[in-house]
Amino acid sequence: MAETQTDAERRRVLIAEDEALIRLDLAEMLVEEGYEVVGEAGDGETAVRLAEELKPDLVILDIKMPIMDGLAAAERIAGARIAPVIILTAFSQRDLVERARAAGAMAYLVKPFQKSDLVPAVEIALSRYSEIAALESEVAGLTDRLEIRKTVERAKGALMTTYGMTEPQAFKWIQRTAMDHRMTMKEVAERILAETAGGEVAQPTA
Repeated sequence: MAETQTDAERRRVLIAEDEALIRLDLAEMLVEEGYEVVGEAGDGETAVRLAEELKPDLVILDIKMPIMDGLAAAERIAGARIAPVIILTAFSQRDLVERARAAGAMAYLVKPFQKSDLVPAVEIALSRYSEIAALESEVAGLTDRLEIRKTVERAKGALMTTYGMTEPQAFKWIQRTAMDHRMTMKEVAERILAETAGGEVAQPTA
């Protein structure tokens, strides 16, 4: 186990890949980086069942698997709000990427990939999923959720452009500011957009 994660922080991962060698390599990379592989599947149907039973922190799905493909499995897992999903694909065509996003995937990886590709994809997927969960806790309606997500995405972009923040830093700043000032994240995001448009936004503190 890598020293970067304590037992309390260790993320539980489910892998679904029909090629046993790739599945083995993937599991090995994850374990070396301090993640815990709690389940493995060779088809999408088994992946969905294991996700429902094990409630992992992350699910990695190959796009092409027997019985149920990765996109269909991603739709089921993401739709049930079980865990963030990363899609593995041998192709990087735009239509596949868009279909993966539409299915609810938080990130995707093009095979063959290295450990240096895997870890950032995992962290991006976990970060985006936690952002969405935080936003959805503010509102109940689907339309409101989508509007808030769009507003917060634009505000994150403004902070990233103006102050050189990373995407997770920008979201955490919005979230912390909302808590400190007893505002919703939507209100903070709208204020950021208004102030950056007018060139008057205050320098965020770390």
